[in-house]
Amino acid sequence: MSHTANILRYAQDRGVMIATAESCTGGMIAAALTDVAGASAVVERGFVTYTNAAKQEMLGVSADTLAQYGAVSEEVAEEMARGAIAASHAQLAVSVTGIAGPGGSEFKPEGRVCFGICFGETLHSETVEFGALGRENVRAAARDHGLALLLTALTPKSG
Repeated sequence: MSHTANILRYAQDRGVMIATAESCTGGMIAAALTDVAGASAVVERGFVTYTNAAKQEMLGVSADTLAQYGAVSEEVAEEMARGAIAASHAQLAVSVTGIAGPGGSEFKPEGRVCFGICFGETLHSETVEFGALGRENVRAAARDHGLALLLTALTPKSG
């Protein structure tokens, strides 16, 4: 991951600690970050919350939000990211929840992944339709997109 070293460097330069809240990626974003020597200076912790109960217990995701929108939703991704900040000493958190496959449904197709990014008071979410690329490829694409969100959040703005 070429971007990973930049994420860590920018976070260290800004004095920012990072937390991850992952469902379908199962810790792949945290693993990519900690593959780089010196990651302990900025990676605070990672949450792997694969079940709805784990999302509720570890990240404070609302049962009502899960019931209304489902685990694969921007609403849940936002609550996961906000919850990771609340349950850690980090200032920046990325979350990911999706359907890696195989399978899916008419309403939530395979390859749909929702992301959240929380940095201070700023909270953003988005949905990416990766398509039915196969489980391994969807998970890798979701990992890479999550890392790109971190990089964008940390990249120094010019001007």
